[in-house]
Amino acid sequence: MTKRTAAVAGMFYPSRKDELVSLIEKSFSSPVGPQTFPIKENREKRQLEYYVAPHAGYIYSGPIAAWTYFELSKIELPETVIILGPNHYGVGPDIATVERITEWETPLGIVSIDKEVKQELVNENENIGESDLAHHREHSIEVQLPFLQYIFGEKKFKFVPIAMTYQSIESSIKLGQSIAKVCKNKEVIIIASSDLTHQEPYERAKEKDLAVLNAIEQMDVYEMYNIKQSKNVTMCGAGPIAATITAALETGRTKSKILKYASSGDTAGDKIRVVGYSSVKFYS
Repeated sequence: MTKRTAAVAGMFYPSRKDELVSLIEKSFSSPVGPQTFPIKENREKRQLEYYVAPHAGYIYSGPIAAWTYFELSKIELPETVIILGPNHYGVGPDIATVERITEWETPLGIVSIDKEVKQELVNENENIGESDLAHHREHSIEVQLPFLQYIFGEKKFKFVPIAMTYQSIESSIKLGQSIAKVCKNKEVIIIASSDLTHQEPYERAKEKDLAVLNAIEQMDVYEMYNIKQSKNVTMCGAGPIAATITAALETGRTKSKILKYASSGDTAGDKIRVVGYSSVKFYS
């Protein structure tokens, strides 16, 4: 077994378990968060949903991410989670899952890779490469795991990480189609990890982000890319979102809801230069 240790514990979130749990709970109770704690029993048995969640430091984006995980807590939890995120460092294949890594560690414990689903995806889509180096420092996928571990509690789950450097509309749609085909009859959820506008004034960022979120809510991948380009929206996870929307549509999840939009100006207070965040769900 090969274990990936946490790369951004102590930076994006606390490295101590008790402090991490406390910060996650503060994210749920925050005025910008859902202001309620996840449901832990009597969860609904219905079709699993797909999501978008942000990936900044928890003090900035945690309350917005909490909206996704509160929604997830309402339904009977799956066996496997696929997390799609941008590859900020550009290391490894254009689209990369892990190669030899079989476990990811966070301060809340260890999550195993779903080797079967991973291999099925690699076999289905020739664009998906295998590289542990692509995930060595990347935070966009890692920061989702403690929230998932908190929601799942004692229930074990497996996951498949996919980091995207190359995020063309064509490759993203193809990835979504491949995920839909592989996961059609499996208990799997997908989380697209993305932040929105980066380092712009509060109102300008909000205007850009709401425009791109309108396209996301319409589940229109082409319009999302058009707005991203025409308005210069510096979102980092357009590819993961496009793949998730595609997989949702291909599996009958034709409805969407913007759960929350806010920015670091709402959570940290500085509105001169902000980063935008949103939680979204796709469902049937």
